[in-house]
Amino acid sequence: MDKKPLLRGVLGYFGRCPDRTRLRWGRVLGWLVPRLLRSRAHIVRVNLARCFPHLTPAERTRIEKRHFHLLAQSFIDRGLCWFGSEQRILDTIELRGEHHLQALLDQGRPVLMFAPHFVALDATATRLQLFLKEAASMYTRQSDADVDEIVRQGRTRFSKVYLVGRHEGVRGLIRLLRKGVPVYYLPDMDFGRKGAAFVPFFGIPTATLLSASQIALNWDAAVIPVISHLDLETGRYQAWIQPPLQDFPGNDSPEEATARLNRLIEAQILKDPAQYYWVHRRFKTRPEGEAGFY
Repeated sequence: MDKKPLLRGVLGYFGRCPDRTRLRWGRVLGWLVPRLLRSRAHIVRVNLARCFPHLTPAERTRIEKRHFHLLAQSFIDRGLCWFGSEQRILDTIELRGEHHLQALLDQGRPVLMFAPHFVALDATATRLQLFLKEAASMYTRQSDADVDEIVRQGRTRFSKVYLVGRHEGVRGLIRLLRKGVPVYYLPDMDFGRKGAAFVPFFGIPTATLLSASQIALNWDAAVIPVISHLDLETGRYQAWIQPPLQDFPGNDSPEEATARLNRLIEAQILKDPAQYYWVHRRFKTRPEGEAGFY
């Protein structure tokens, strides 16, 4: 069965409907998701308990509920990003600090846009398409071919975006980086032990790829944090392009430099913990002999 017409119809509806309607759908879906996807709700609870043991269960529950609301709204708004008008995207997703990125591009400097997993990540990527002529990012192929086609078209809608498959790994990104293509790099997923080290994240030894620090050192790439935020009251997104990290990695080892990046992510999370993508198994890989968290 060809799912494309149905998916396009639903997402197209979300792309055209008034803001109050898409916000209403976000509230409904945010209530449903943790009840329907109980395994994901369990992952969120484990992550919050591990990272915020000082909070009371009631405080963590409030973060969990708000997280699922934010997550649901970001999913609804893929319709806006992939099917909404260009003007509506400009009106809904605010980009700040783009001069930092432009200055590096004007210098011809390789640029690694360091984009941690906040729920507004996809909206930020869409907004960057309207600023950049080309960019690259890692891409995991969707298991359903119809869904994969829609996702690919949505993520390459406004500019030339190179979606590098996981099988190509970081080498595919480096090849494009060397050609002057800025890379939208998602640093905080657990891909196992290969290429990773156990680096503290909220005080927990966490399997973390060392790629960002190694690319910065070996290819003189500027690492420029890109932080995103979704306001549930207004339905508006903010994407902040921050100044490039100074003296990075400097004389630090890859592990020390990566720990610095993890601290940067932690500091941003603490501003509004519900915004982070707690639904993924960030602590899946454990040191030898340590029991799993989930």
